Amino acid sequence: MNGRIEIKYALGVFGGTFDPPHIGHLILAAEAFYQLGLKKILWVLTPQPPHKHERKISPLDERYTMLDSMLAGDPFFEISRVDIDREPPHFAFETMRILHRKYPDADLVYLMGSDSLLDLPTWRQSRSFVEACDAIGVMSRPGRSVDLNILDSKLPGLCSRVRFIQAPLLEISSSQLRERISNNQPFRYFVPPPVYQLIIDRNLYC
Repeated sequence: MNGRIEIKYALGVFGGTFDPPHIGHLILAAEAFYQLGLKKILWVLTPQPPHKHERKISPLDERYTMLDSMLAGDPFFEISRVDIDREPPHFAFETMRILHRKYPDADLVYLMGSDSLLDLPTWRQSRSFVEACDAIGVMSRPGRSVDLNILDSKLPGLCSRVRFIQAPLLEISSSQLRERISNNQPFRYFVPPPVYQLIIDRNLYC
């Protein structure tokens, strides 16, 4: 023994298209940071998710600018370019493997909603994804119950990795916001002021 004590730290991994980013994203991230004892949260902006080919995604530069403006000034939030700087398709299990190589001393905690947890068995190489996560932070969605025993029978080892996050259940989604904006409905207080101003100045989602 060399007498060295290994001290690991935990990083959150928050993936999404963030089209647009909104206060619900911030609340989940803030609660995950506090409740799971994270050192930092990496916001993984995905250029084009493989499962969303049926829907038009806003240009990457617009989404990056909005996300960057929302996170500016918070030292515990950082945009990761892990998916931006590599060729598609971008599957979560590969993203996690790359991040493990980049942060070999960290435990990686993937953040998601309970709806994504329920869909997890359908993800590409879902077992590999679970194995690549040191933990999975899950925020409950209204009306969505989760039976971990059923999920664990499909993805062995999942149960031991799940950490539930208690947070205000705000029914806000990016798709809802896009619809509100396109229908000229009020949305100002669903997003942080810098994001709101960018949407107005650039006439986004109209």
